Amino acid sequence: MSEHNSANREQNESIIKLSFHADGLLPNNPQLAAVLYKGVLRDHPEDTEQIFNNNGWLNSWVNGVFPYHHYHSNAHEVLGVISGSASLQLGGDAGYTAEVEAGDVVALPAGTAHKKLSATPDFRIAGAYPGGMDYNTRQANADDFAAALLEIREVPLPERDPVYGEAGPLLRLWK
Repeated sequence: MSEHNSANREQNESIIKLSFHADGLLPNNPQLAAVLYKGVLRDHPEDTEQIFNNNGWLNSWVNGVFPYHHYHSNAHEVLGVISGSASLQLGGDAGYTAEVEAGDVVALPAGTAHKKLSATPDFRIAGAYPGGMDYNTRQANADDFAAALLEIREVPLPERDPVYGEAGPLLRLWK
């Protein structure tokens, strides 16, 4: 982790707040931190996609994570591990390597870079977007970076936490 990026545990040991800065090719989010919920759905990871949908995070899918840095500049994204485990690089090369497993959830504000470094063969993850927003996929290049800086500012805050709904920590952390 570089001096420009930070990881802080919030409230309790299961919520980790991760802040990242732009690196010239990956914008990350200048105002909102990524939030890692460790083990929050450990007892029922197979329900991850439904829990997101029940909390208004829609346009969901189940698959994996691209093995290259990418981000969504026009929508926030939540990822929840359904099965297996993986190492995910968050925030670019100078960011944070998150070791995630079934039951873990990561909320990524618009612009936050992420990529899969490695995964077990059974790794499956659900993704969703607040209000079912359509999302783009941008990569680490100068053209995408310039366009993304404008788009990130326009993305509205979600109305509900993807896991806890109206009472979740994401709403407080993303004020």
